[in-house]
This record gives sequence, structure tokens and C-alpha cells, in this order.
Amino acid sequence: MKPEAESLRSRPRDSEGLPGRDSPEPLRSANALSNSAGGGPPARVDKGGAPRRSNPEAESLRSRPRDSEALPGRGGGAPRQVRKRFGQHFLEPAWVEKLLRAVAPEADETFFEIGPGRGALTRPLAARCGRVVAFEIDRDLAATLRDEAPRSLTIVEGDFMDVTADRLRDLLADTASSPRVVGNLPYNVASPILFKLVELSSAGIALADATLMLQREVADRLAASPGTREYGVLSILIGHAAGVERLFTLPPGAFRPMPKVASAVVRLRFRPPDPPAADPEVFAAVVQAIFTRRRKTLANALLAYPAAGGSKTGRPSLVPEVLGLADLDGRRRPETFSITELVHLADAFASVSRRAVL
Repeated sequence: MKPEAESLRSRPRDSEGLPGRDSPEPLRSANALSNSAGGGPPARVDKGGAPRRSNPEAESLRSRPRDSEALPGRGGGAPRQVRKRFGQHFLEPAWVEKLLRAVAPEADETFFEIGPGRGALTRPLAARCGRVVAFEIDRDLAATLRDEAPRSLTIVEGDFMDVTADRLRDLLADTASSPRVVGNLPYNVASPILFKLVELSSAGIALADATLMLQREVADRLAASPGTREYGVLSILIGHAAGVERLFTLPPGAFRPMPKVASAVVRLRFRPPDPPAADPEVFAAVVQAIFTRRRKTLANALLAYPAAGGSKTGRPSLVPEVLGLADLDGRRRPETFSITELVHLADAFASVSRRAVL
């Protein structure tokens, strides 16, 4: 008996800008950031994690294989080409077992897999756990996986970025344990997918953890500490909602076709935001704003946040009052502040802004 064929309809999105290094607008929350993968060139981030605009002519790190490489067709038919726009790089079999050992699936667990590709990880994972729900955007790969799927594997054809919390609840209707996530994420959409996972977790999907393959540079930013050059928006907004653990690195030769950069496997353990922000939207917006001026003092960088006021806005500056309420030194640079300190900063802004409106 064939498993139920699942399908998602990819919805076109308007191309939506991200804050640049020198311009603070538009400012958006982590949830909004996750929606940037669907339209136009993919969002990119600088070495500190601050989002910046993509160059449409620039070559994506993972969406352009070194050579155009044919893959076997369905049913022994004519081979097909790697779909460059999906950033397809497939893990070599020798590395699959190492990844499975890192995941350590249990027989009663349910997994969401993002981008199963040709099923190198999917099939052995489905044999060792209770159920795998795999999201594959490539219709040909999805069809091949569905043809060969065991009963424990459900293939959802479509873009994971289009999946809603309600859809996941439907897929989890018969699942008792918290689902886990695995995935070999295309480099050109890795950051939006990370924000999407945080969004789903905050929407009540009780994700246990996520074991993900990423570009090594992205893994460095995820695990970065305050005061390092890699520390930035990605470190803070993901680290606020999940613990981050680096597991191991993979050379370019671990994939076919070979990317031009190394990769790393990380594990995210989802938890309630620590500490919780009084207004998560304000927290995300403040962090995004100040990291457009990461090398400035905090007092100066805060002027990138529109609600801060100041001479350019024609409103009194709220910065001195906010810094006093948060008990933070405005002479320090944004990249030196911990997540807890930045939550206190955002909470002070939320409090002072409410009083200013009243």
C-alpha cells in the first residue's frame, strides 16, 4: 500500500527587502525574516549575522554547482540535471552513517526532514525511527521518493517555507512525542529556514531539536559568542530561542556536486525564549537596527531604530532614558552585549515607548 501522497502549493511572494549595513529600514521581526526565502534573490547575511541585500548577479554559494551534473532519471529513464535554483548538493553515502550516529534516532520518534534529495539519509532514518515526514521542493525527487517510500515515510511535495503551524499539527495528529528535525539545508536559504523553525516553535509546534547541515560560516555565526566578529543578528535571534551545539565539519568532498566551501553539522535544542522579551517584535527590530552599525557605540547605533527618536526624526531622543532604564553603558559596541542584555534593552524601549505614546 502506498503512503498518502502529500502536496504543498508553493505561493508566490513579493520580494521583500532586508535591512542593509548602512540603512536600518525596513526593520522586521525574526518571523518576518523567515519569509524572505520565497521571492526574488535569497536574503544574505554579513559575517556578524546582520541581513543585507543580495546581489542578483552574485553566484549563490550552494545554488551553483561546479559542473552541471546529471542524476539518474525515474525508472531507469534519461538522467536529469541538478536543479540549480534549489541549491541541490547531495551527501555522499560515507557521511550518512556519521550523521545518523549524531542524530541517534529512537524507534518511537517522528522526524521532519527538510530537503531529503535522493533519500540517502531519508531511507535509513525511516528504518530506524517511527515515522519520517520529508519536505521536498523538487517534484522529480519527490515523485521518486514517493514511489519507493515505506509505510513509515510521508513525502510532502513543496517548499518547507510555505508550511504553516496548522499544517504541521495535521501531520502530527497521531504523534505522541515531540518531533525532531533533520536536514541538509541549501546555503542560499539556510538562514530563512532557521528563522522558520523558530517561528514554528514559538507558534506552539513542540520541536525537540534540529540536526542540520549548513555552510560552515553560518554555523560559526550560530555558535558565536559576544565580542567575536561572527556574533550578530543570527547568533542572537536564534540563540534566544534555542541552544546551539556544533557537532562536526564536512569537507566539500562530502557532497556531490562539490560546493566551494566547507559545511558543518549543528544541533539546535528548542526551548522557551531565555529570558523572555516583553515584546518579541521590538526585540527583533532593535537587534536588527543596532547591528547595521555594529562598530559604532550603542548610543549611536540605537539611532538606527526609528522609535528611538532624535534630531533626524524631529522627536526627542529616547536613547538616554532607555539606556538608564536598562542600566547599560552606551559607550560599548553592539557586538559586545549578551542576549540577556539586549532583551533588557528592548524591554526598556518597549516600556519607554508606551509611556511616550500615553
